[in-house]
Amino acid sequence: MTEPVTFSGVAESLRTATNLLTGVSDTPRLDAELLMAHALGVERQAVLLDPGRFAIPELYTHLIARRMAHEPIAYIVGYRDFWTLRVSVGPGVLIPRPDSETLVEASLDFARERGAGWPSRVLDLGTGPGTLLLAVLSEFPAATGLGVDVSEQALAYARDNAEELGMAGRAAFQLGDWADGIDGLFDIILCNPPYIGDEEPLMPDVADHEPAGALFAGPDGLDDYRRIIPNLPRLLTPGGVAILEIGATQHTSARQLAETAGFRVTCRQDLGGRDRALLLTRLRPAPQI
Repeated sequence: MTEPVTFSGVAESLRTATNLLTGVSDTPRLDAELLMAHALGVERQAVLLDPGRFAIPELYTHLIARRMAHEPIAYIVGYRDFWTLRVSVGPGVLIPRPDSETLVEASLDFARERGAGWPSRVLDLGTGPGTLLLAVLSEFPAATGLGVDVSEQALAYARDNAEELGMAGRAAFQLGDWADGIDGLFDIILCNPPYIGDEEPLMPDVADHEPAGALFAGPDGLDDYRRIIPNLPRLLTPGGVAILEIGATQHTSARQLAETAGFRVTCRQDLGGRDRALLLTRLRPAPQI
């Protein structure tokens, strides 16, 4: 029977893993801790509060090796924490980013201006594993929502996440290419489309693992905005808002597309001070498309 390791053993393992991951990850210590917790089957906080109670599992070395090969942490552990939710993800599905929480915050601020009972219906275009839709629905218990994605693999994760989070009765998911085949009006429309230019360099974690179709959008990264924005007027309630995530340098170009479609546009920045979300509200009657 193997003797339990002491605190110094766990601490040494974490230090060694952190050193190995330096240069591979921007957060090597955090990665080392998350992988240790995953290998042990406990929350990270348990490892930090009482490491002496744990023996170092053999699996840990294997997990560190996977991370050294640039496999994303979220794929290794099978989830990403987003907003107040734990969202299950895996290969073939876009990993939620903290910057996208800007869209959730914007939804809450807009809803406060509308008062109680609003929103009633929420649409998430390119929902992936249900990230934005489920985060917003978690804040509005009376609302229902629809998530649309071109990937059946992503939708399978989205349905599982809705079930796990107790929102399966309020969140429906539909296979589709952006707004095609969608009827009805929505108070909030969320969208985090691909917006990376085809030739833009990416870190190996992203370029070698996450789905290209959820990342790249033509030479200037605007191809999907050109398809999405003209469809929004017919889907948005008169007092509603469409909130689109953008790349940090795309504010002007995306704004011009939205204004051409008849929207008033404001911009929200993320916690890093970068332009991150455009809020589109109706300015004039929707043009015919």
